Amino acid sequence: MKGIMVMGTASDVGKTMICTAFCRLLSDEGLRVAPFKSQNMSRFSARTENGEEMSRAQYLQAEAARTTPIIEMNPILIKPIGGMKSDVRFFGETFDAVDGFAYREQFFTKALEAIRSSLARLAETFDVVVTEGAGSPAEVNLNDREIVNMRVADMADVPVLLVADIDRGGAIASIVGTLQLLAPEHRARVKGIIINKFHGNVSLFQEGVDFIETHTGIRVVGVIPHMMNHGIEEEDADRPMSEALTDADVYDEWAKHVKAHVDWPFVRSIIEESGG
Repeated sequence: MKGIMVMGTASDVGKTMICTAFCRLLSDEGLRVAPFKSQNMSRFSARTENGEEMSRAQYLQAEAARTTPIIEMNPILIKPIGGMKSDVRFFGETFDAVDGFAYREQFFTKALEAIRSSLARLAETFDVVVTEGAGSPAEVNLNDREIVNMRVADMADVPVLLVADIDRGGAIASIVGTLQLLAPEHRARVKGIIINKFHGNVSLFQEGVDFIETHTGIRVVGVIPHMMNHGIEEEDADRPMSEALTDADVYDEWAKHVKAHVDWPFVRSIIEESGG
């Protein structure tokens, strides 16, 4: 399967938005593109044409990719309901509310099956799959049963880009630390690093870029300036779905912004080298 996976050093670093841009840019090249996130925890959802409930984020990414959203783009949706419990949905089917421990114990095998079948269908139907991770791949206490990051990258056999949010501080430490905590075979999947939400003159960060590349051996493929009012509903935004702006021009402008600040030919090259 040809594709790419975007992971982050933490939650809310901008993975969703970067995947959205990649979906539009690849669609602009005439490719059939599918977004994918194996499991999403979110209060916001949307329904496919078949009435199945999926994450709002992947629904919008499908719009950016100019394709019809299907449930395989987000086979597992977890909706928090309070009291440390969540509603669990597999392919839109709701199960009883469970807590985190019970979910990990009871649904791990079922989740892997759902992910495999979803990836298989997307690979058959689309030219490229843009996969989004969740949280950080360096949560070592969760590695034995994680189903959102490197286990998914292994199943899809795709390269990884690692995103860090420089706006919150500590980006360099989070990049170096994340990579050091990865198993060697997973670290080898990381082909590039993206610095996101940069404020100021990007050229003034060259020393930081040099440091990252020297200490990790992995190239920084982009430093993306923070963009205010891009008009695309972000996954963690606390606002009603009705306020989402999904005009095609909004996706185009955001994709143009990302493309201007990443080495897009390099990103395309690692996608072409992926899969078979």
